[in-house]
Amino acid sequence: MRVNPNSMPDLMAALNQSELEEQQASLEISSGLSVNEPSDNPTAAALLVENNDQATFNAGYLQSLSTVQGQLSTASSTLNNVESSLQQALTLGVEGANGTLSSSDRSAIVDQLQGIQTQLVSLANTTYEGNYLFSGTNTSVAPYVVDNASPSGVDYVGNGDVNKVSIGNGYKIAVNLPGSRLFSATGNNVFLAVNQLIQALQSNTGIPAAVNTLSTANSYLSAQSAFYGNAMEQAQSESTYLNAAKLQLAQQQTALGGADMAAEATDLSQAQTDSQAALAAIAKMSQDNLFNYLT
Repeated sequence: MRVNPNSMPDLMAALNQSELEEQQASLEISSGLSVNEPSDNPTAAALLVENNDQATFNAGYLQSLSTVQGQLSTASSTLNNVESSLQQALTLGVEGANGTLSSSDRSAIVDQLQGIQTQLVSLANTTYEGNYLFSGTNTSVAPYVVDNASPSGVDYVGNGDVNKVSIGNGYKIAVNLPGSRLFSATGNNVFLAVNQLIQALQSNTGIPAAVNTLSTANSYLSAQSAFYGNAMEQAQSESTYLNAAKLQLAQQQTALGGADMAAEATDLSQAQTDSQAALAAIAKMSQDNLFNYLT
C-alpha cells in the first residue's frame, strides 16, 4: 500500500482553518459579540447598525431629560421658597395692621419685609448650571435688577418667551415660565405688592388693602407654580419610557449579535486541539523519511 507523500498541503490547510476558528472564537469571547464585522452576518449587522442608531438617539434624549428634570426640580423648589417668603410677609402684614402697634414696632416689621424683598429678588434670579431659570429664553442674564425708582423696587430685564426642549422623537416640552409671568404679572406683581405693603406700614395707611393685594398675588403665583409639577410629570413619564426602550434595545442587541459564551468556549477548545494535532502531524512528517510510507 502506498501513502500519499504530499499530504503536507492538506495538513497546512487544516492548520490554517483551525487557527482561523481559534481566532474567531477568541474574538467572540473577548468582545462578547458574534458579529464583529459585517461579513460575519450581513443581515444581523444591518439590524445592529439601526439598533445602535436608536440607542444613541435615546441616550441623547435621556441626557437632555436629566438636565430638564434637574432644572424643573430647582425651579419648583425655588417657587416653594418664594411662596414661603410671601406667606411670612403676609403674616407680618397682618401683624402690622394691628392699630395698637407703635411706630417703632411697624418700623421693625418694615425692616423684616425689606429683608424678604431682597430675598425674593435673589430667589427670582436663581440659576441652574449657570443659566437663569426665570429669564425666559434670555438665560444668560439675571431677570431682575434692583431699581429704587421703580414702583415695584425692581426691573424685569428677561424676555417673555418659554424654553422648549426635545425629550423624544418629535416630543418637546416647555421647561420654564418667564419671571414676567410668575413674579411681575400685571395685577399680580409680588414685588409691587410687597413694596406697597412696606409703604403702607411706613405711612400707617391702607395696610389691610396692601395685605389683600399681596395675598392675591401670592395665590396667583401658587397657581402658576402648578406648571412645574405638570412638566416634571411629563419628564418623568418620558424618562420611564426611554429607559424601558433602552433595556429593550440592549436585549435586541444581545439577541442579534451577542456571543454564546459557552458554545464559543467549546469551539475555542476544539480549535486549539485541532491546531495541536495538525502541528504534531506536520512535525512528524518533517522527521519521517519518504520510505517510511512505502510497503
